[in-house]
Amino acid sequence: MKENLSQLLITKGSMKLDVYQAALDLMKLFKNSAVEFDNFFKNEYPEEYKSLSVKYIDKNSNLFQINFASDVLIFMLHTNIFEFSRNHEVMHTPYIKEDKERSYCGMISIYNFLSDSLTNVRVNDIGYLVGRVMVNKDRHYYVEGKRELAQILNNFSVNKYSQEAVNDIFYSAMKYSINFDLLLPDFDVIKFITVNDMMQMENQIVTIPTAKRLGFTFDRDKDINNKKK
Repeated sequence: MKENLSQLLITKGSMKLDVYQAALDLMKLFKNSAVEFDNFFKNEYPEEYKSLSVKYIDKNSNLFQINFASDVLIFMLHTNIFEFSRNHEVMHTPYIKEDKERSYCGMISIYNFLSDSLTNVRVNDIGYLVGRVMVNKDRHYYVEGKRELAQILNNFSVNKYSQEAVNDIFYSAMKYSINFDLLLPDFDVIKFITVNDMMQMENQIVTIPTAKRLGFTFDRDKDINNKKK
């Protein structure tokens, strides 16, 4: 029993370490994309569009952000390894059936925030999950996301990540965020304000939540994948 348990520990533990290393390497490619765009914009538009500055900020090996105009994208690599759910489409492919370990993935999530939310430490503001990228031990990737990201062709058995593929995902996330506009909230959503809210405003820590779609639901903002169902 102890021998079998030890072998299971070694086999599954080693596999998860391989997956996490693949995810770390993928994260480095996303950082390359962000740095490259940051440098490009600053070199091509050094003065004319200074107010629309682009800024790459490396937090740690698992987290970075890129600021552009009024938006921020935060890329976060989760420290755990996940398996696709049994109902997910990839679980029914020959690629997974040939090797069950291929269904275990590292996950990089991409969140969109308003830059003012972070600058002014508005702790109640909301960020949106723009997309997420899963990667397995074979360095094959799968993308889930909104609009532009949902249009990226997924073939988990074939798609092996490269700098070019990562650039496409990165630019698609930026494009979606730029086109994902801040809409005026419904009057009834913000018709009340507390004394505490007013006092907090003096310290630029506003407790009234702000988000691009707060209180609204729009069909055009739903995933393309859902529209196909």
